[in-house]
Amino acid sequence: MSQHKQKELKKNVASFAKPDNSVGIRQLINTLVPFFLLWFAAYQSLAVSAWLAVPLAMLAGGFVIRIFIIFHDCTHMSFFNNQKANRIVGTITGIITLFPFEKWKRDHSIHHATSSNLDKRGTGDVWVMTVDEYLEASSWRRLAYRLYRNPIVMFGLGPLYLFCISNRFNRKGAKRKERLNTHVTNVSIAAIYALLIWAIGWQAFLIIQLPILYVSGALGIWLFYVQHQFEDSYFEDESEWDFVKAAVDGSSYYKLPKILQWVSGSIGFHHVHHLSPRVPNYKLEEAHESTPPLQKATTITLLSSLKSIRFRLYDTKNKTFVSFKEVKPLLQKSNLQMNHKRPSFQDK
Repeated sequence: MSQHKQKELKKNVASFAKPDNSVGIRQLINTLVPFFLLWFAAYQSLAVSAWLAVPLAMLAGGFVIRIFIIFHDCTHMSFFNNQKANRIVGTITGIITLFPFEKWKRDHSIHHATSSNLDKRGTGDVWVMTVDEYLEASSWRRLAYRLYRNPIVMFGLGPLYLFCISNRFNRKGAKRKERLNTHVTNVSIAAIYALLIWAIGWQAFLIIQLPILYVSGALGIWLFYVQHQFEDSYFEDESEWDFVKAAVDGSSYYKLPKILQWVSGSIGFHHVHHLSPRVPNYKLEEAHESTPPLQKATTITLLSSLKSIRFRLYDTKNKTFVSFKEVKPLLQKSNLQMNHKRPSFQDK
């Protein structure tokens, strides 16, 4: 795609970056009200059976994903046309979803500015190693990477790490505004949780809240993972990296059933979002449908997205993701070459 066409594409999508306060308010109502009703229904159902409460809590977890998308839009200042409103709603929805507004806003903006850039990985994204990096890494680093990319660790333990550790502490060198917002978020969460435990008891609280957090955390990580980890995803060195290509070719169109698209706040139109982060979630589909070049983005479905589980390393030579199994012969060859290079005892 020529530079002229890229500029035209960005300009066309940018025309949808106009928040509509009335739509935003409606989305807040149709998201927060069902969430709190499901939470209350889950608590009430405990009088019948915990087996009834847990499924209701899991449904509430689905709405937490939708609440997170509202939070996510607020960090881009795209949900409302007023920055103060975005910060207030973003902080409140961040407390509900356990994400500090200012901290995540910074990390996510870096993710957008560096997505698919091999020389600028490490902030706000999923850890990706290239094949060459993996072959050259120490055995301990390879083990750490394999554990990180294991689905049980990523989607099972990942939410625990995200909610309890990563989101609770400020980074070194964080500015006062960011540090203060994280502290306010943490204190608010602690106060609300303490109040709920006092009101309904710690057992009831855990039966309801744990499924909510696990479902929302695991599915949230999955959505973030799968939209950049597809077979022919775009990755380039800094010298060759291009923002538009990173957005359109490095982010997928996750074509979901309508109900799941609604629950996930249309974040499946991830290529549109990366091309123009200021487009609010409620306009992503319209932008996609109105812009023919965007319809050529890599499309994945629920079924085809499951293949991404085996995509572990990025092959920079062939421009594709590969599995650990595919790299195993190269690793064995590399280890053999290393052994041959090592001096024998007699040589020493």
